[in-house]
Amino acid sequence: MSTMRTTDTDVLVIGAGPTGLLLAGDLAAAGIDVTLVERRPHGLSNMTRAFGVHARTLEQLDARGLADELLTKGTPLPRARLFGRLDLDLSRLPSRFNHLLVTPQYEVEHLLERRAKDAGVTFRYGTELRGLRQDADTVTAELTGPDGAPFTLDARHLVGTDGVRSAVRTALNLPFPGSSVIRSMVLADVRLTEEPGRLFTVSGSGDTFAFLAPFGDGWYRVMGWSRTRQVADSEPVDLDEVREIARRALGTDFGMHDPRWISRFHSDERQAPAYRVGRVFLAGDAAHVHSPAGGQGMNTGLQDAANLSWKLTAVLRGEAPDPEALLDSYQSERHPVGAMVLRSSGAIVRLAMAHTPLTRTARALAARFLNAVRPASARAMGMISGIGIAYAPPAGSGRPAGRRAPDVRLREGRLYELLRAGEFVLIAPAGEPPALPGTAPVSPARLVRATWTDPARRTAVLVRPDGYVHWTSR
Repeated sequence: MSTMRTTDTDVLVIGAGPTGLLLAGDLAAAGIDVTLVERRPHGLSNMTRAFGVHARTLEQLDARGLADELLTKGTPLPRARLFGRLDLDLSRLPSRFNHLLVTPQYEVEHLLERRAKDAGVTFRYGTELRGLRQDADTVTAELTGPDGAPFTLDARHLVGTDGVRSAVRTALNLPFPGSSVIRSMVLADVRLTEEPGRLFTVSGSGDTFAFLAPFGDGWYRVMGWSRTRQVADSEPVDLDEVREIARRALGTDFGMHDPRWISRFHSDERQAPAYRVGRVFLAGDAAHVHSPAGGQGMNTGLQDAANLSWKLTAVLRGEAPDPEALLDSYQSERHPVGAMVLRSSGAIVRLAMAHTPLTRTARALAARFLNAVRPASARAMGMISGIGIAYAPPAGSGRPAGRRAPDVRLREGRLYELLRAGEFVLIAPAGEPPALPGTAPVSPARLVRATWTDPARRTAVLVRPDGYVHWTSR
């Protein structure tokens, strides 16, 4: 039998992007000792393609007391228009956040970094992972500090949230199968002379496509691609190239001027086959990367973190009846979601690139179908926004288990306000606390207890810290 070694930290998180920051903040808020390693020096800008926060992610941020502040730093868009034909009315989403919030990724990072620091996360900037090894009890990370000196840290678990070129995934010798879906995309933040309106727009001519979204502070995010301009990422890009793509795809460049940054990149579709290897986990772009179409990348990573954090917490607190099964459920729940996002974002970008008469006809028919059939468009919006994502229910947990819990009003307040404690919430009829199932990975002493506002409602519901139903009474 192995003897548990003393570790430097309970959980070592590699990568201080949004996924790593949310995960580390959750763990530290739950009393777990967390160290967050980031190879960039503190304060170095991390300009990325992420620009939008979807409804389900806003719900997760609401459960952490951050959503309302983030709403002041972006522009809520209630509608999206794709290919000049397909109108998605996001105001129909069954959520308090029935829109897409357009805001730069760094605004999300600032809020999550502040929360993580306030919760007690130990940050190590300018520190790079060189390798790792693990045994039955411990993960040892081999690191290089800002001064170039090597050192090691021991942890009970390690999570790689270090992006598409993940050093953690490399150290695990995990493949990252897939391919480049599109090359030579251009990206810019610009000001406009002409006001395009409060709308997220995606359109294409067959040989070009572009999308445009307002940040709400006078800046606009524009992304574009041209079939006739396929060059390496290292090739320079200027505003004239961005303007030309916009004119061909959108019919106008809206008088673009004064770019604050411009870049060229390619987009891959890749997914790691395993999100867990022993005591090591992958989340965010380290686990999956896909087309930016639909703006789902950062959002999917944040959902990964919300799913994993409470499971690690339950295991480290000794509250999980079956720790291995609970940790394995991270793979079984989140890997299919990553695969779905690869499919949906890939479908959007391929429709945008449609240039043959057959594919353009198929795009027009798909748009007409979704515009005409409300359940189909609702399902599409549910998948893209995250509102419609559900997990397979555990055995004996009741029919709604695995589904997203709506933000219901309870006698003690809104559900997502109660979730800010970071614990399971048990909703039950007044004066009738039910017996919890033995499989619930929670200590009864930590439960947040709430009561239905409707006295006629007799069922009980146990809601996980990530806002999904864990169990319902019969």
